[in-house]
Amino acid sequence: MMAARPEIAEGKPARRGFRAFLWLGAFALLLFVPAGTVRWPGAWVFLAIMAVASFWCFAWLGRHDPELLKERLRPPFQREQLPEDKLLMGTFLPLWLGWYVLMGLDRRLGWSNVPVLLQILGVVLLCLGIWLSWQVLKENSYAAPVVKVQKERGHKVVTTGPYAYVRHPMYSSVILIGVGVPLLLGSWWGLLAAPLFMLVLGVRATMEERMLKAELEGYADYAERVRYRFVPLLW
Repeated sequence: MMAARPEIAEGKPARRGFRAFLWLGAFALLLFVPAGTVRWPGAWVFLAIMAVASFWCFAWLGRHDPELLKERLRPPFQREQLPEDKLLMGTFLPLWLGWYVLMGLDRRLGWSNVPVLLQILGVVLLCLGIWLSWQVLKENSYAAPVVKVQKERGHKVVTTGPYAYVRHPMYSSVILIGVGVPLLLGSWWGLLAAPLFMLVLGVRATMEERMLKAELEGYADYAERVRYRFVPLLW
């Protein structure tokens, strides 16, 4: 793994902790304000899981792969990014933030009544999704949050770990999280809205592959060997 450099300010523990704290605070506001209450056990479980995952992942990347941490902390709109990806991110981000608001309103208005066993299943799916995304970050040092080829970092095709089974395992983890979170939060409406994210991710994966086949050596051969994008035997 690459050694940390002093100039990577984003990798400093205090900066990492502050960013994680801001994100958790944003999640809390998006949930509790529309819900009109903090008496929401599922939301607190969600925030606790996200807190542990975020601080631990930031700490691990800061020690073992600071270049990837630097990439992951960059903004969702970048100069090197495909213009089409900027449009998709401009669509995805409002949907994603609005999704949490919707589930908060669901809590306030009592639209849903999700059984406790399904809420526990939501915890399991959320943790599986986080674990899979972690496996992706361990395996792929080029897992930037935007669609681009990182030529300055010697970008190459990754074929090991979860990439041996699907071409976009990070998106696979989003599917697990997208199902797990609304179940955990007890929102049928949140679960019904989740397919919108899958649609956006499907469009993004197709666009991303066109770029990678054209610009990243070896990706076309890899795509021939690994047939599925998100879910083995399905798509």
